[in-house]
Amino acid sequence: MLQRINETNFPEIYRVMQASFSDDEYRPYDEQLALFEEPEYRIYYMPAGFLAVWEFESFIYIEHFAVDPALRNSGTGSAMLQELVKQYQKPICLEVELPEDELTRRRIGFYERNGFVFNEYPYIQPPISKGKSPVPLRIMTYKSEITREEFQKMKEILYRRVYKCGARI
Repeated sequence: MLQRINETNFPEIYRVMQASFSDDEYRPYDEQLALFEEPEYRIYYMPAGFLAVWEFESFIYIEHFAVDPALRNSGTGSAMLQELVKQYQKPICLEVELPEDELTRRRIGFYERNGFVFNEYPYIQPPISKGKSPVPLRIMTYKSEITREEFQKMKEILYRRVYKCGARI
């Protein structure tokens, strides 16, 4: 069962985040912790992993999703995603790396098996924090592709609210 956490549970989540994402894909500890002050930001936790999401008016954005490495390939990640999908009646999106190697293709395949669709629109994740680099990614959406117009609206919200950069990139 996914449980919403607060700042007191954050150190454990941050350790999993560090082990699961490249350095350019998460913020320094203090900046990540400060996101709890953002009204749209939430982290849902299970002993097996966590989902960090932003709940916007028109869609849900999964910023981070990680499963304990010892529990990968056990169905835990799929169960977590399906529970999140049931919880929200809005479109859901997430960012994925380009399918350039076996690991990234497997990750995309996991999301596709769980109902997400790979959208081909070019997308750059802005630097997530000072000193971090932009990351070329793609947006996946739950259940169906999005139009270019929907993509642009989503991108504008992500750039403005999550990355605090407007539409600079």
